[in-house]
Amino acid sequence: MKLITNTQITVDGVMQANGGNNPTLDPGFDRGGWALPLGDEESTAYIGECYLRADAFLFGRRTYDLFAGYWGVRDDDDNPFVRALNSRPKFVASTTITDPQWAGTTVLAGDLEAAVRELKARPGGELQVHGSGQLVRWLLERELVDELVLVVCPVIVGAGTRLFPDQGLDHALELVESRRFPTGILAQTYRPSGRPQYA
Repeated sequence: MKLITNTQITVDGVMQANGGNNPTLDPGFDRGGWALPLGDEESTAYIGECYLRADAFLFGRRTYDLFAGYWGVRDDDDNPFVRALNSRPKFVASTTITDPQWAGTTVLAGDLEAAVRELKARPGGELQVHGSGQLVRWLLERELVDELVLVVCPVIVGAGTRLFPDQGLDHALELVESRRFPTGILAQTYRPSGRPQYA
């Protein structure tokens, strides 16, 4: 399977709390929900189509907990997010979850790199990672990402956890697809292509 990360970010690279403030997951952060006012039918449909293309999902523990408590308890199968997430296999990188309640979940608690490489070696289309910033950074550092989808919202939040670290492995990127939506959201799909060249 091809490993594809899909992340909503601000122009200043923040990915934290795109859907709203959550005092439990994001204590002290009060700038959440920056993506919701910018969503439109086209961008929402695009993201829904991305979810429906997945053969399986890979999550970090925090995003998994958030999604399980929101999408995992819904049964409105006409919603593409509900239909995709509740019908596809889910893998969560965690050393603390021992008995996942969301149907179709497998916990990856051992050698995570070996487990991800094994998942990527399976036949199929897309193994998707949504949110899960810490996991995305970890995957990029180990060059396990095949495509990086950045859904860039036209807003500067000025605070919060950013997708890319201050220090990390460098990557050259090939732009595979670019989409613009009515509210100014840009969906950019990149493919890592080795090390960058420096002038």
